Amino acid sequence: MEELNVQNVIIGKQFESCENYMEFIKIAKQRNIKVHVVEAGKRVNMEKDIYFDILWPSSNNMINENILNNNSLVCKIVYRNFSILFTGDIEEIAERAILEKYQNTNVLKSTILKVAHHGSKSSSVKEFLNAVKPRIALIGVGKKNNFGHPNLKVLKRLERMWK
Repeated sequence: MEELNVQNVIIGKQFESCENYMEFIKIAKQRNIKVHVVEAGKRVNMEKDIYFDILWPSSNNMINENILNNNSLVCKIVYRNFSILFTGDIEEIAERAILEKYQNTNVLKSTILKVAHHGSKSSSVKEFLNAVKPRIALIGVGKKNNFGHPNLKVLKRLERMWK
C-alpha cells in the first residue's frame, strides 16, 4: 500500500486489534485509501457478471480460539459458472462453523479451492473438502518452509477426493 497506487481495500471484520492492523489503518488514512470492512452476507460487485460473496467472518458466530486465523476473510469469487473459494488461514473449528452456516446449500461448492492455512494439518477437514468439491486445489506455500506445509495428510485427503 505504501508503494502501489491503491484506492480501495476490502478487509474482513476484525475482532482483535494488533500492531499490524493498526499500522495498516494508519497507512490507509495517510494515503486516503478507502477501507471496506466486510463480513458474512456481503456481496462485492466487481463488474458485470463478477462478484465476491463474503462467507466469513460472522459477528453472529465469532470464534475466540486462534481469533486472527479462525476469523479470516473467506470469500468466493464468482464469474458465471466458474468460482474460486478463498479460505484465508481458517482452521478446523472455523471450517466446521462455516459448514454449519451453509449446510443444505451449494454455497461452498467451487471450481477452485485456495486451500486453507497453507495446507496446515489444522485445516482442510474431509467434510469441508467434500462440500467444496473443487476440481483444482491451490496451496500457497514456500519451498522448504519451517512449518512443514503442506501437511502430508491434507495432501492425501485432497488426492482421495479425486479418485
